[in-house]
Amino acid sequence: MKRILLSVFGFLALAIATLTPAFAQSKGTVYYLVPTLLDEFQTGSVTALELFLKQVGYDFKSLNADNKTDAQQSQMNDVIALKPAAIVLAAVDFNALKPSVEAARAAGIPVVEFDRQITSTPSDFTSVAGTVEIGYVAADQAEKLLKAKNGAVKGKILQVLGDPGDPYTLDIQKGFEEKMKAFPDVKIISLPAMQWEASNAGTIVADQMLANPDIDLIFSHAAHLSVAGVASLEAAGKKPGDVMMMSSNGAPVGLDLIRKGWLNVEVEQPLYAQAAAIAVFMDKIVKKEEIKPGEYEVLGLKSTVTKEAWGPNIKIPGAAITKENVDNPAFWGNQKPPTETVKPVE
Repeated sequence: MKRILLSVFGFLALAIATLTPAFAQSKGTVYYLVPTLLDEFQTGSVTALELFLKQVGYDFKSLNADNKTDAQQSQMNDVIALKPAAIVLAAVDFNALKPSVEAARAAGIPVVEFDRQITSTPSDFTSVAGTVEIGYVAADQAEKLLKAKNGAVKGKILQVLGDPGDPYTLDIQKGFEEKMKAFPDVKIISLPAMQWEASNAGTIVADQMLANPDIDLIFSHAAHLSVAGVASLEAAGKKPGDVMMMSSNGAPVGLDLIRKGWLNVEVEQPLYAQAAAIAVFMDKIVKKEEIKPGEYEVLGLKSTVTKEAWGPNIKIPGAAITKENVDNPAFWGNQKPPTETVKPVE
């Protein structure tokens, strides 16, 4: 009798266990190939993608390329051999990774582009911030700042780009300069911080403040570049507010610079929503089902899916962060991941 009871209890325990989430069958492994862990956006993207993809039933692994194109190409080859459910790629170099994307898809593995578009070849899904729109928002903020300082929209702007091999920075530049064309009395000096290296940005700011001491506004395409810019300004004897500053990704260091009075504006990249969008559509991506164009809401942000030549593309807007709203927990730079659980789209 005792043996029978043990068998019954054992069967019930197994049945209960298999019904719990911990024993839920995985839908497969998704690999995320992150270009670098140099800045907080990239480290935050790993955490966010893992959080949201696990919520919809996928195992998650990430590989860091240390900003090296050849390393990321090798990682793509290795991951293709493992036949994962999907690959999420934030390309170090969008041209150099094109053959790797094509090789993965030829092997039947869906490829999702995260944060950095590859438009020269099709992918199965792309999730990006509205980068051109970030440039527009930055231009609106520059217009306000210059008018408040000079009484009119005129003056000199130093624009510190990221690496020119990255479409993220090129799109922001495109949007920013397109809108600033309306103001012919504004001179824009644009220089790239190669490899997104903060030290390169610091050198640019130091050199340009010597060559152009009348610079009114420094616009860096990432907050960690602004940190280096602040160091160069401090070395030149400048105080917070002496030179106006903006950045464009909403990292924690940028929010700290706003609180310290150095930075006037951060234009946020919606990191959490960009990552959540991939989880929301992952079932359709893996099953190779159609992703219909239209308006979707991702973590409360109105987002747009379009059908582009390179595949379905979701674009999610960013927002301007100033000293008035810097403590809003919705901004990823305040490092409070959403408690809301994402669900796959039907």
